[in-house]
Amino acid sequence: MNYKHEFIRFLSECGVLKFGTFTLKSGRVAPYFLNAGEYKTGAQIKRLGEFYAACIMEHKIPVQTLFGPAYKGVPLALAAAVALYEKYGADVNFCFDRKEVKDHGEGGMFVGKQLTDGEKVVIVEDVMTSGKALKEVLPKLRGAAKVDITGMVITVDRMEKALGSDHSAVQQAYAEEGVKVYSIVTIEDIIEALETGVIEGKEHVPAIREYLAQYGAKY
Repeated sequence: MNYKHEFIRFLSECGVLKFGTFTLKSGRVAPYFLNAGEYKTGAQIKRLGEFYAACIMEHKIPVQTLFGPAYKGVPLALAAAVALYEKYGADVNFCFDRKEVKDHGEGGMFVGKQLTDGEKVVIVEDVMTSGKALKEVLPKLRGAAKVDITGMVITVDRMEKALGSDHSAVQQAYAEEGVKVYSIVTIEDIIEALETGVIEGKEHVPAIREYLAQYGAKY
């Protein structure tokens, strides 16, 4: 079983990946849902970090510092940094932002590695729906130093059109911001896992394909 299949099974076992009928924030009614709030144990976050690390290594993404946007990205960046060291011997920096600039103590907007010009930064996030989170953190990163943002890693690419666009949020991130987004898996990987029995739920495939026929972006 490759790491993508392992990850999809992990999503299912953690209760993060669910099938049924779900009304999304966008108003779309989807046949599947991803709820990162289901991660709640040390074992789960350790394993999750290993999948992020595997994705970074597979795509050979140059990285000196992992950045996790507050708040969900914070444990992801930490877990991925630990996994890169434990699994691959790559000792990278990590940092994350504060929602508000600290005006006492050491001050500043970032916790962890203080960014410098030319530093190769990889953003670590959960999912990407509209690209809003990326648009919010890019000015912070680029305002701190002339960093080289070599990529962004997310768990699942839903491969669906962003609101008001024919392109997905992943495609828009590259077209508009020049940031290439890598996902551990895509919805097509999940469909394949359902069809081949990696996880149960093959009966949901037609509904997912119908949803993608309506909302899917062309890749």
